[in-house]
Amino acid sequence: MTKKNLIGLTLLLVLLVTATVGAYVKIDGNPYQASLIKPIKKTLNFVFIPKTVHPWYEEVKDGVNYAIREFEKQGIKINVTWDAPPVPDISTQISKFESHMARRPDGIAIACVDPPTNAQVINEAVKAGINVITFDNDSPESLRLAYVGHNKDYEDGFELGEYLAKKIGYKGEVAVLTGTPTAPNHVGRTKGFLAAMAKYPDIKVVAQRADNDVLDKAVEIAESILQAYPNIKGFFGCNASNPIGIARAVKDAGKAGKICIVGMDDLDETVQFMREGVIDAVKVQRQWEQGYWSVKYLVALNEGHTIPKEHPTGSRIMTKADLK
Repeated sequence: MTKKNLIGLTLLLVLLVTATVGAYVKIDGNPYQASLIKPIKKTLNFVFIPKTVHPWYEEVKDGVNYAIREFEKQGIKINVTWDAPPVPDISTQISKFESHMARRPDGIAIACVDPPTNAQVINEAVKAGINVITFDNDSPESLRLAYVGHNKDYEDGFELGEYLAKKIGYKGEVAVLTGTPTAPNHVGRTKGFLAAMAKYPDIKVVAQRADNDVLDKAVEIAESILQAYPNIKGFFGCNASNPIGIARAVKDAGKAGKICIVGMDDLDETVQFMREGVIDAVKVQRQWEQGYWSVKYLVALNEGHTIPKEHPTGSRIMTKADLK
């Protein structure tokens, strides 16, 4: 080895040692990176704004409360305000968001009714230094700091469409309850389901009706479709409410087990209809995880941690065979 090479190697070793030591420079007795984390010395105030009042969100609440109890054991106290619009109305949701933003909470988690419109106020809040994350329904074009939820909506609808098609022998009339027209998850699931139906020329989609995530309206729509199309073979419900509404109408018409019903989520009444053989299959989301991890990430943001931009919580298909 030449003297020149030896000097170069020595300099390289010095740089490596310097870099290694530099990574652990101590400030106030703490490693530098650890010193960036701020201990929580006050009660944290978080706000959760779902799309609407709905039984589906009760499981989200359970996850929220579980996380709160975990933090309480660590000495971190959290107050959560749950402020759901009575119906999925964007104007009402925006008004609630702005009201809470003015009080400058330590974090806001919102399930967006109309993501492009929601993005405007989310961006205002984030620019004002308020921690905002989304759950359930995202606003990906906004400045939100994270999204916790399941956004494979097209895939969910497509998989349920394939299940229904096979169940009805790849022929017959089917109908779709499309939920809330501005909700991207409802739109995505409907598109996926219709794409699956388009594969089979002997399946005809005879009706597509919006129920706006209102159970009573879903019942009314399903009843009218049953009257208009007495030979209908299947229904698809794109949210947690409308499979129940469809099932009620089908059962009342005495056609339970004769019409295939597929939809979303595992609310108690949905599960009961599955046990009875009225609903055939649903895609189940893990909304408990959405509540739990939303609290975890809001605390982490207040402590100065980095967090992932997206936390997918997933879904799975469930049939009567999966029930105990």
